[in-house]
Amino acid sequence: MILINLLPHREAARKRRREAFQATMVASALVGLVVAGAIYWWFQMMIEEQQAKNSFLQTEIQVLEKQIKEIATIEEEIAALRARQKAVEDLQSDRNLPVHLLSELVRQLPEGVYITSLKQTNQTVAMQGMAQSNERVSEMLRNLSNNTPWLSRPELVEIVARNVPLSPRDQRRVSAFNLRFQLMRASEAQKAIDAASAAGK
Repeated sequence: MILINLLPHREAARKRRREAFQATMVASALVGLVVAGAIYWWFQMMIEEQQAKNSFLQTEIQVLEKQIKEIATIEEEIAALRARQKAVEDLQSDRNLPVHLLSELVRQLPEGVYITSLKQTNQTVAMQGMAQSNERVSEMLRNLSNNTPWLSRPELVEIVARNVPLSPRDQRRVSAFNLRFQLMRASEAQKAIDAASAAGK
């Protein structure tokens, strides 16, 4: 006996293929979603880890900036203390400057030169006096320039010929001078003394 299938088998096969395709598509979509979710989760973990690192670095940077400010403040305080220390040392060493000034003037003034006025402003000394001649003033300027480490840069401001009465009948012609020079600090004078002694060896 011959069996003939009159049912629509092609449509049933097509339906099975469609269902299989749809199941495959759903499974692929689910696998894709799972993979996408895993990738998203991995990226989120990486982002959170990087943000944690960034946050840690920001905290450390703030700590370092605070320390840098403290160091800058400490350096300013150290500089101020050094300036104060130098000022105290300069005052300590400069308190003998008037003694050195008078001592050097006694040594460097040639015979026939007399001082009538002496005034010190900071390191500048203004001196007025009288000399028997212009040559004596020139000799004094040479001495102040070359022979002492305590006095430097003498500058003749003015020299005037003047008559000075010695007695009611006797007058003498003298050169009245006005000059200024610099009084060296003790530290600078010591350097000049050391340099001169080293050159002399």
